[in-house]
Amino acid sequence: MPPPEAVITGDERVLADFWLDYHRQTLLWKCGGLTSEQLRACPIEPSSLSLLGLVRHMAEVERDWFRTRFAGEQPGYLYVTGEELDAEFRVDGADAEADIATYARELDLIRALLRGRSLDETYTDPRRDLGMSLRWVYSVMIQEYARHNGHADLIRERLDGSTGH
Repeated sequence: MPPPEAVITGDERVLADFWLDYHRQTLLWKCGGLTSEQLRACPIEPSSLSLLGLVRHMAEVERDWFRTRFAGEQPGYLYVTGEELDAEFRVDGADAEADIATYARELDLIRALLRGRSLDETYTDPRRDLGMSLRWVYSVMIQEYARHNGHADLIRERLDGSTGH
């Protein structure tokens, strides 16, 4: 069953944009109404995943795939360092409000970047030295969000009992 108010007709790009935005909104919805402390909490031992860590991770992933790889920009990392490749998940002392705003700004930049671009457009991935399409990037992002939104479901349920999508 599609989500409420789902776009269920349209060409491939319309559907790809819908599903990517749906997953982006789902992650933010899972964070809604929680305190900064709750957003930083890692309630599923022994995992060190938190909702804020997932938001920070997805900001990095969005930036990496769309801006760095696809568009060839050099914006650098938001949280990751050469010494700590998973730094986005280390949220002790992180400013949840600022990190969520950073995520939202990144999405705005990416939406502007993708406006009018064809899913058939290709680029050479700098890490793999392979030609890839924007369609591939959309597929990667949708599956990445689907996996992490599943994590977010479990974390949120553990925090306050909230379930649903």
